[in-house]
Amino acid sequence: MDDLKALAILLTKPEPPAEAVTRSRGRLQDRMRGRARRRIGWRLPALTLATAAAAVVAVLVSGVITSAGAPTSGREVLLMAAVSAERTPQGSGTYWHVTREMRDVDMPREESWTARDGRRWSKGEAGDPPGVVVPDPDRLMLKGAEVSIEDLERLPADPGALKARLTALQGRDSAMTASERRGDPLFSLITLISELPTPPEVRSAAFRALATTPGVESTGAVEGGQELRFPYPDTGWEIKLVVDPETARVTSTNYLSGNDGSVSLSTRFIKVTTGWTNQPPR
Repeated sequence: MDDLKALAILLTKPEPPAEAVTRSRGRLQDRMRGRARRRIGWRLPALTLATAAAAVVAVLVSGVITSAGAPTSGREVLLMAAVSAERTPQGSGTYWHVTREMRDVDMPREESWTARDGRRWSKGEAGDPPGVVVPDPDRLMLKGAEVSIEDLERLPADPGALKARLTALQGRDSAMTASERRGDPLFSLITLISELPTPPEVRSAAFRALATTPGVESTGAVEGGQELRFPYPDTGWEIKLVVDPETARVTSTNYLSGNDGSVSLSTRFIKVTTGWTNQPPR
C-alpha cells in the first residue's frame, strides 16, 4: 500500500532534548502530584544492528522500505516504529510496572504496578506514605473508561479498523477531551502506544494509524529517540512524544492526561519507563 511506504532507519544515539513552550506548567505539577493516572509505556528488546539485514527483508514484505540515513518526516518515524512493534515481543510477567519522573524538578518518582486481573498499587503519589507501596483503586483506562488486558487483545490489528473501533468505543463523557467526544481517535491511539500493555500487532496498527495524522512532524533525534509533534486537536498547542522507532517505545512525553478529561502540557519532558515484571510491588 502506497500510504504505508516510507524510509525507515537504524538510529544513532542522540543528544538531550531542548525544552519547548507549553501551556500551564502548574497544571502539570498538579497532575504529577495527583491521583488521576492513565500513563503507561513500554520496555521492549531493541532491534540491533546485527539484525538489520533480516529486518530489511521483513520490512519490504510489510510494505515499508528500510534504508540507512536520517528520518525526514514524522510519518517515516511512525512507520518504522510500526514495523518494530510488529516484530518485537511484548514480554511477560505478573505486573505491568510503570515509572514516571520529571528531570530537574523536586518531585518524587511515581511508580505503579498493575496485575493481570486489574488490581493496582502505587508509590510516590500525593498522599502516599513516603517510600511505601499502597493499594490503588485506579484501573487501566481508555477514553475515560476502564479496560482490561483482554479488551486490548481484542482490538483490531488493521489501522483503519482500529481507528473505527476507537471512534465507536463507548467512553465516559466527563473523562474525555472535546476532540474525543467528537470522535477523534488521536488521544486513544497515543494511549495505546505509550500507556497500555497493548499487544504487538495492535500497537503496530496504532503507529500506522498515527502516521496518517495531518500535521505530524519530526524535529529530529533527541535523547531516547525521535521527537514527534502532533497538533493538539482542541487548541493551537502541540503534543510532543519521544519515540524510539527501533523498539517502538514512547520514552518521554510533554503531557499528562487526567481521568477528568483534562490535559496538562509541560516545558519539560516526563520520562516514562514501563514493562512487565515478576517483581512484586515494593
